Amino acid sequence: MVGSGRVLTWAGSAPRTLTRSARRTAGTPAAAPAAVPQELAALTDHTALDREIAVEQRHLDRVYARLAELRRAAARAERDGYRLAKVGNFGALVERDAMVFHAAQRRHVLDAEHEGLVFGRLDLREGPVLHVGRLGVRDDDAETLVVDWRAPAAEPFYRATPAAPLGVVRRRTIQSSGERVTRIEDDLLDPVAAPAEMTVVGDGALLATLSKATGRGMRDIVATIQREQDEAIRSPASGVTIVSGGPGTGKTAVALHRAAYLLYADRSRYAGGGILVVGPSTVFVEYIASVLPSLGEETATLRSLGTLFLGLTSTRTDPPEVAAVKGSLRMRRVLERAVRDAVPDGPTELRLLYRGELLRLGAEELTGIRDRALSRGARRNEVRRAGFDGVFAALWAQARRLRVGRLPEQRSFEDEIADRPEFREFLKAWWPRLHPRHVLGWLARPERLRAYAGGVLSRVEIRLLTEAWRSLDTEGLTIADIALLDELDALLGKPMKPARARRDPFQLAGGVRELSTFGDRQRAAREAARQRPEDYREYAHVVVDEAQDVSPMQWRMIGRRGRLASWTVVGDPAQSAWTGDPAELTRARDQALGRRPRHHFTLTTNYRNSAEIFAVAAAEIRRLDPELALPTAVRSTGVEPVQRVVPAAELAEATVAEVTTLLDQVAGTVGVITPVPRRAEVAGWLGERGGARLQVVTSLQAKGMEYDGVLLVAPGEIRADPGSGVRTLYVALSRATQRLTTLEPAD
Repeated sequence: MVGSGRVLTWAGSAPRTLTRSARRTAGTPAAAPAAVPQELAALTDHTALDREIAVEQRHLDRVYARLAELRRAAARAERDGYRLAKVGNFGALVERDAMVFHAAQRRHVLDAEHEGLVFGRLDLREGPVLHVGRLGVRDDDAETLVVDWRAPAAEPFYRATPAAPLGVVRRRTIQSSGERVTRIEDDLLDPVAAPAEMTVVGDGALLATLSKATGRGMRDIVATIQREQDEAIRSPASGVTIVSGGPGTGKTAVALHRAAYLLYADRSRYAGGGILVVGPSTVFVEYIASVLPSLGEETATLRSLGTLFLGLTSTRTDPPEVAAVKGSLRMRRVLERAVRDAVPDGPTELRLLYRGELLRLGAEELTGIRDRALSRGARRNEVRRAGFDGVFAALWAQARRLRVGRLPEQRSFEDEIADRPEFREFLKAWWPRLHPRHVLGWLARPERLRAYAGGVLSRVEIRLLTEAWRSLDTEGLTIADIALLDELDALLGKPMKPARARRDPFQLAGGVRELSTFGDRQRAAREAARQRPEDYREYAHVVVDEAQDVSPMQWRMIGRRGRLASWTVVGDPAQSAWTGDPAELTRARDQALGRRPRHHFTLTTNYRNSAEIFAVAAAEIRRLDPELALPTAVRSTGVEPVQRVVPAAELAEATVAEVTTLLDQVAGTVGVITPVPRRAEVAGWLGERGGARLQVVTSLQAKGMEYDGVLLVAPGEIRADPGSGVRTLYVALSRATQRLTTLEPAD
């Protein structure tokens, strides 16, 4: 994982070792290697970080200055091409078209690739430093300023690993906004070849320290990290890659690097079909969006579980016992009953006066028509026309039985009936086009929920849902509701719409066709082929992070988007907040992943937390399972976590004071983690303190996150949850890289 801004400049110092008790508490084997000293692995040197950003900024300034020159040259060439038309002969016109086309094409490319132009740097064992970007750029002397990511020289940016560095000493990812460098992150791939003065930023700093530290044990740790992660990143492209590991083992980093590796190794497949990355929360997705290396194109789609359903976003969570019911596969049966039921408050009778005779269809007949139209698993929105046809047929049969005078042929009879406004209003009210949100709203009616869930859910579960959905209209959807909406969408189907002819991009008003070149038309055809529907579901690869918290119904939702995909699934069972039926969960996950071959990998080294911090987290999870295999924390800072108990009345004041202290102690990010109900309250206490460096999140939103310093407010309230409280607290305690403070209110 990245995001802490840790920086290392080479220095020599003897590493301290963990005490025997600390090794045992942290889950470290008895023969654990020496840990990394605080002065090498824990401190953030912002002077060095700023200096490295300044270095990249100077290069970026050169690149954009050269880009401006090339853009001006392309504009001049375009103008010169138009002047050739004045020559007046046919050859000049042909030459004009060629010059104008190529100049305009070049100008378009330069404009389109302006944002995020340079996104990588390679420091090689031999040869010059290479910057990698969206297109190649040379200066006036033909010196390479940027290597096009598609060029062979850029291949190591995607393929090099610590186990196989391909001649790369340091790989740097560069993030920018406009023409300003905002962030850099390094991987030290060949520590032995690194110059003494080389500065390494981010988690690369820790691996560099481990590599340089004295003692065989440290080198063994580095080799373990390299081997574990490299094998997972390069596992076979087809099938399912399952990566498990405890906090700080780099699961997310492996998943994102695997996405980059697949895109480079088979770009036509994975860029064409697309890669979907699914995370547990919007906070987490925003985080990985900032650390996912730029790949030269917008190919990866990032979604949280609360945003997978088109057009809706939810960040609200249910209590674990409610989430377990909503996430159960039994909910599918409840939803199936709902989509076949009559519309609430809809018409139960049709009365129509036709040529002096009253035609009437009662509730029983209308129910029969609806049931026949919905037979054999038909989807309601897709068979709406069949329901209407059933009404027409029933009215026609009744008119014939009543011997209506001057009864026309059936087609004419239907046309007459369809022209009547009151009949059209009846059809729209009786069988409307339904959005999943409508049907979910039906479940908020207690009498309907009891009818649909009877015999499927227990009375206690029905009561939990009734209470949860009582506030549906006022407080909105929860994350668990999004999966139910997606299931309803699959059950309802899409309303039938007439096909629209694709518009010719070169067709002007009045039927006149715009003059265009073959190249114009080829580019337009490629662009049309790349366009995906808004609700795209044919991804080539799906990445699921924090998979241990995905419910059975959420697995069904993700599975609909990965039917044609290979998969990367990362998680840690020890961090699971799911309290439902494990057999259901396994069945739903297996159905989503299909029968594809599976490749399992386990990461065993925690290089995020200091041993002192992870010892506290490990002690918490061992409440549930004393024999649980935990990752090995490999560095010591000598800084013990701070645990404070304060009177409840002083919690706000103490929170502000501890946050202020942490902001002074670490130069990077500070996370304030709260019980779910307290988040807004705590955020209010802190106001705008810390700016972008400070983030207030719930214990559930903290999953997958990483901060230099963490203040955990009211850990006892998190632990008290009877379902997953201890596991959730374990996650919260393992988010910090340098400093951890817990603040417990006393009664």
